[in-house]
Parts: sequence; structure tokens; C-alpha cells
Amino acid sequence: MTMDIEYSSVLTGAGFMLYEVKQVAILKQQGYSDKEIGYKVLEENIFQYEKLSSVKRAMPYILKRVDLLDELLLQLLIDEPYEVGKVINLYAIMKFDRLFYEFMQEVVAEKLNNNDYFLDKVDVNVFFAAKMEQSEFMAGWSGTTVAKLKQVFKKILLNAGLLKDLKSNELNRLYIDERIKIHLNHLGDAKYVQAMGEAGGYHG
Repeated sequence: MTMDIEYSSVLTGAGFMLYEVKQVAILKQQGYSDKEIGYKVLEENIFQYEKLSSVKRAMPYILKRVDLLDELLLQLLIDEPYEVGKVINLYAIMKFDRLFYEFMQEVVAEKLNNNDYFLDKVDVNVFFAAKMEQSEFMAGWSGTTVAKLKQVFKKILLNAGLLKDLKSNELNRLYIDERIKIHLNHLGDAKYVQAMGEAGGYHG
């Protein structure tokens, strides 16, 4: 049984976007519906984008990402510092995007678990080549789409703090707040903690 439909290239239009996700989370907590949030973000240019077309393109994916978070995670995202918010956002991206989750699990976490702190261009290329071989859907993607996704994946790692910079390709370990570990384990989502490089996830 194939699961091709679960692979997506939507991250080409919606990368890390922690600021945007946080603004939408605040509106969500204030009781606005998804439709009202979309209207408000556009009308008031809450994201402060120069082009409204960019907002319209990213908005559905930002809303879906926020909708994946429960009340506790939303509260932590809104109230806590950047270090906490970026981990919650990274979790939401993985939960929403199967391809990115598998990249985290099969490439990033694997390297961190082996104390290998260098993300080689070859590692990224091999991952995508293997997935395109396994998936007819992905095999149909253009070279431009694949190149853009590779770029976006690395930018997400950079914004999350997992990648030191785009030149050295040096990986960092991510600090994950204990409350997030405990809560994700409680939700049955320990695999996402593991994918962030926490060997074995949380067993508290």
C-alpha cells in the first residue's frame, strides 16, 4: 500500500514562519474562526508583508499548522520565549508535512544520535533521491521544486537552531523544554521528539 498522497511540496510556499504562526495562534486564542483570521490578517496586514499574494499563499498552511496544536501547546507558543516557540513550531511542521518529518527522522536525528554533526549536501541529495524512487508522486516533481524544497528544509533547520549556518552545515543539538517532552509523550507523539534528535524520546 502506497501513501504517496501524504507527500507534499507545500513547504516551498510556507517555511518556518514562527512569527506568522504565533500571530495566528494569538488570534485563535482570542476566539476568531479560521475564516475570520484569514480576513483579519489580510485586512490589517498583520504579517507586515509587502505582497498580499504571499500572505494568501501561505495562510492555509499556517492555519493548518496552528490547528494541529492543542490548548497547552498554543499557550506555550504564545507566552514562552523564542526557544520554546521554535520547538513547538518545528513539531507542527513535522506533524503537518510527512516528507519533512521523514527527513528529520532519517537524516537529522540519525546523525545526532551517531554524534555526527555535519549535514553534507550528499546526505540531503541521497534522501530526496531515495524518496523519489519510492514515490511515483514525488518522481513527477520538477527539478526546480526539489531544489526549492532542499533549500527550504535547510532554512527550517537554521531557523529552528538545528543548523549553525548555511555555509558550514554544522548541526546543533536542540534544547527541548521538559514540558514539551512530557506533553508530546502524553499525546503519543514521542516520535517527533525523537526526530528532533532526542535519543529514545521521553520516558518520564
